[in-house]
Amino acid sequence: MTAAHEIPDILSQEFAENPYPVYRALREEAPLFWHKGTQSWLLSRYEDVSRAFKDKEGLFTTDNYAWQAEPVHGRTLIQMSGREHASRRALVAPAFRGNALRDQVVPIIERNARELIAAFRDSGSVDLVSGFASLFPISVIADMFGLDRSGQQALGGWYRAFVAFTGNLSGDPEQAAEGARAQAEFAAYMLPVIRNRRENLGDDLLSALCTAEVDGVSMSDEDIKAFCSLLLTAGAETTDKAVAGLFANLLANPDQLAAVRRDRGLIDRAFAETLRHTPPVQMIMRQTAADVTVSGGTIPAGSTVTCLIGAANRDPGRYKDPDAFDLFRDDLTATNAFSAAADHLAFALGRHFCVGALLAKTEVEIAVDQLLDAMPGLRPAAGYDPAAEGVFTRGPKSLRVEFTPAPAAASASAPAAG
Repeated sequence: MTAAHEIPDILSQEFAENPYPVYRALREEAPLFWHKGTQSWLLSRYEDVSRAFKDKEGLFTTDNYAWQAEPVHGRTLIQMSGREHASRRALVAPAFRGNALRDQVVPIIERNARELIAAFRDSGSVDLVSGFASLFPISVIADMFGLDRSGQQALGGWYRAFVAFTGNLSGDPEQAAEGARAQAEFAAYMLPVIRNRRENLGDDLLSALCTAEVDGVSMSDEDIKAFCSLLLTAGAETTDKAVAGLFANLLANPDQLAAVRRDRGLIDRAFAETLRHTPPVQMIMRQTAADVTVSGGTIPAGSTVTCLIGAANRDPGRYKDPDAFDLFRDDLTATNAFSAAADHLAFALGRHFCVGALLAKTEVEIAVDQLLDAMPGLRPAAGYDPAAEGVFTRGPKSLRVEFTPAPAAASASAPAAG
């Protein structure tokens, strides 16, 4: 095992600027690495991270969420196990698949994408991060909840505080305090809305959660609030960074951008490869229930384990030429990329596979399709800098692009190559 001082710290500025060389060093030289700053064991190889997520032996628990997420969200299904997890997941999952997704959520996604694009489609330029990606999932989730649009700005602030709290690897007390404040404000806002919705049911997600029942089990107001908090955080962060990351990857590979523009059926492959190549969530923690032997040694029982998704998804033992973005690669299966049988690890695997994966897929496919229609001749603008930021979650800071404005009425016709 390589000495600690020879591999840059995952809390260092060097890592924040580009984590992938560090991931490579960890995979090759220290696949099991004790990180003092986070008091956790780092796993970086695909086989080890995949095993931790699938966890068929009950060795890798989600007990870490009691301190990592519960203080801001409340108790949610991500930290539950066994029968409790199965029943709670059965209550919420129907809202994110099948008829509910197609009939109720897709129109919301399409409308919000159109409205955001309308603000810049005639200008010929936009920052795809600040002008679209960072706004889009928040507006979609607010509409899914049936919330007044005036609450969207507040939702955005709470969401960013929740993300910072969950990814507060250094234990920054200010981020912890900001998370606690956001939790109190979110609860004060949402609980009255939930109580009112129980008395005035509609066709929105909150109404569906208020009336959901499986085997005599239903959700309390606090349960619904906690799930909404979790969805706001996990759903918005993943979609925000996925849309921006997908375009950054396509702009870096013009031949693949042209292919997706010609054949929109390739959007799901581009999204799947983005999840592998530049996953929005770079790491997920687990906690061991017993001693566990992995590549490089044994993790003691009761330890926190940081599963480095960004490292595992570029493991050359699993993927050919893993540092290359290639939506045509034959070692990533797009057909199951948004299910618990996925090849990549961006949504975790097994029973804790992301319940909102199909929602994210639908959001990204619709957004990318509409953006390509509205932006013929898409190209980097002067000063374009796709540099990413973030450690626990990661995505481009800015994506300034230019394009040839297309009349709205003509946007559905065959666009120019770009």
